[in-house]
Amino acid sequence: MYQHEVKIRVRYADTDQMGYVYYGNYATYYEVARVESLRSLGLTYKQLEEGGVMMPVLENTSKFIAPGRYDELLTVRVTIKEMPGVRITFHYEIYDESDKLIHEGHTLLVFVKMDTGRPCRMPEKMTQLLEPFFEK
Repeated sequence: MYQHEVKIRVRYADTDQMGYVYYGNYATYYEVARVESLRSLGLTYKQLEEGGVMMPVLENTSKFIAPGRYDELLTVRVTIKEMPGVRITFHYEIYDESDKLIHEGHTLLVFVKMDTGRPCRMPEKMTQLLEPFFEK
């Protein structure tokens, strides 16, 4: 299992009239956490794309437990629970400043060859970086 945490400050532009994080912005928080989790492994989305592989989102779910609020420093914990193949699932937990769980969700992405638009296996470099977290 691989896990990474990212801190995100809730900007005024992220909130609705009530001062709560607007529901659509959680998908953006997911993306920030996903990109930074890969970067922490030593691989960037840019490098994946330069290698001819993109990762479109197939599924995005959110469970709203409590509101995130303007100017809070949220912690987004992203977890990869299973070794990916052609698809990869990222699980998210978002905590407020008091370490209270306020949001849960996941995204399912697929590895796709950019030149053909066809699904493919996870790139070898990414496999090598993730394998140590899934050894038995």
